[in-house]
Amino acid sequence: MDPSAPATALISNDIVLFGLIAATLGAVFWTASRESGPWKKFYTYVPALLLCYFIPGIYNSVGLIDGANSSLYNPVASRVLLPAALVLLTLTIDLKGVLRLGPKLLAMYAAASVSVMLGAFAAFWLMGVLHPETVAGDTWGGMAALAGSWIGGGANMMAMKEVFAVDETTFGQFVVIDVGVGYVWMAVLIFLAGRADAIDARSGADTAAIESLKTRLEDYQKEHERVASLSDLMIIVGVAFGAVGLSHAIAGPASAWFGANVSWARTASLHEPFVWVVVLSTFIGLGLSFTRARTLDGAGASKIGTLFLYYLIACIGMQMDILALADRPWLFALGLIWILVHIALLWGLAKLLRVPFFYFAMGSQSNIGGPASAPVVASVFHPSLAPVGALLGALGYATGTVLAYIVGITLRAMAGA
Repeated sequence: MDPSAPATALISNDIVLFGLIAATLGAVFWTASRESGPWKKFYTYVPALLLCYFIPGIYNSVGLIDGANSSLYNPVASRVLLPAALVLLTLTIDLKGVLRLGPKLLAMYAAASVSVMLGAFAAFWLMGVLHPETVAGDTWGGMAALAGSWIGGGANMMAMKEVFAVDETTFGQFVVIDVGVGYVWMAVLIFLAGRADAIDARSGADTAAIESLKTRLEDYQKEHERVASLSDLMIIVGVAFGAVGLSHAIAGPASAWFGANVSWARTASLHEPFVWVVVLSTFIGLGLSFTRARTLDGAGASKIGTLFLYYLIACIGMQMDILALADRPWLFALGLIWILVHIALLWGLAKLLRVPFFYFAMGSQSNIGGPASAPVVASVFHPSLAPVGALLGALGYATGTVLAYIVGITLRAMAGA
């Protein structure tokens, strides 16, 4: 948060904002737990998770809060709560079960990256026909930056901004597209995740591996379930935040060393500490899953990890400005065409391979959303699947810069720049 920036929102104090977010999440879960009355019918159609995402977005859109200038998302939620959640959710994982998900999951991830690239070319060409003013000037550079975000993440987006010297105004507009289109697609996936069983039944997808993994994890949790003592909770929190601290301690020097000594480090974003934090947290949790620490799930480790993810969801949502794209509706149309091409191509492959909806959602969100939000969508299917989203999202950091660069030089040629 920039302390020198003028406060334009009604609530500018992060402590007050944290209280508002906590109260909002509490209200959502309290109403969702009602067994009778209008709330039960309401939540039959509207997932509680969707409200945890959209209500903070409404706060931001009407000027009650300023999510973009709050420290709650960065560093608190993304740099502390996300890796803590990854540790707690990963230490409960059944690695053999995850490996049984098979190569089709990786195929969907790779296809998602390619479909984002093709979507960029299709959207640029189509908007050139429908509304040439939208793709005039350095729009191609803004699209290259957005491709970096939609294939990798924020670090890749910034890399493309520098590589193609994207104008600040153009870059800012595509940041809005990133949030306005990308985060709305995330909300759609969250909504559809609650209907994944029906979608898979209609498509005839083989969900045996996922269902087997869920069953084994639930059986393991029931076998070790107990009333958590204060010692249990202290150990869970100690393991989570101790691992986060260790990850950050290693991430800084490791990223600096790779950036200074490894020629291809920037291509794979290994000079970015956040990449290391995500990967290290995931692998620390994975290592703990082979020890007695896994029994902590019986005392609620995965529930606490899921709680952290819900705060992350709210902090992601509070950056969304629903009204921000009103000034340039054609630019919004460009982003919409782009993501619709991505969805159509990926959905076609999913139908061809007859993969579960989870594979489709992970392939898309690990690209469009990256490691900060892919675990969120994965956890809607089952909390233990969050690390799958994290690992696929982190993979995008390694491929995003190269693929987005290809998008940039191709669009530049199409624009005749």
